[in-house]
Amino acid sequence: MRCLSVVIPCYNEEASVATIIERVLDSPYTAEVIVVDDGSTDGSVEGARKILDPRVRVIEQPRNMGKGAALRRGFSEATADFVVVQDADLEYDPAEYGQLLAPLLDGRADVVYGSRFCSDRPHRVLYYWHYVGNRLLTTVSNMFTNLNLTDMETCYKAFNREVLETIQIEEDRFGFEPEITAKVARGNWRLFEVSISYSGRTYAEGKKIGWRDGIHAARCIVKYSPLVARLRSLHP
Repeated sequence: MRCLSVVIPCYNEEASVATIIERVLDSPYTAEVIVVDDGSTDGSVEGARKILDPRVRVIEQPRNMGKGAALRRGFSEATADFVVVQDADLEYDPAEYGQLLAPLLDGRADVVYGSRFCSDRPHRVLYYWHYVGNRLLTTVSNMFTNLNLTDMETCYKAFNREVLETIQIEEDRFGFEPEITAKVARGNWRLFEVSISYSGRTYAEGKKIGWRDGIHAARCIVKYSPLVARLRSLHP
């Protein structure tokens, strides 16, 4: 059942981009793969373009604009019934698309997050303070959205395409995660979580997110929260 648009934001992932595209194409759910290269300075574009499958499209941003900007562009190009975010590294496994899609396919959900923290699946053991930071941001996000997520910062977010058509992504960089979560909550969309595995990588292996991104994410939690949106509507 090919019902899924897979959007892959990519920045300097020459070592992994071709491999992840091939793994995505192996999924029976994949209808199209939209790789949005975010101004890479290595061979990422060439690596993506060497996959000669008609389902793959490679879009080049004019410069490095950030993950949120790449996703905004990719979402606008998606044509399948459902859309999932897939990072260009190898931390998340496309073989688990079936788990992500199940609540969407049976009509229970409009949005599904893949949680790394409510799972008994294999996880690479890495940074304690990253774990603490992720849990803290998720908790604060839950306080402002009145959701009970376990992993707001997860890459694996799957959407009914009509949800994305109602949401304008404003954040250009890693603020995308709290922004989209707040706007899903504000739209009263049905949100599910499913468990996923996770094979995190080290900074030496190419991990990019840092503590400054966490601070900006906290600001975005407040900026886009349903509570702040209601207050602004009362005091324009």
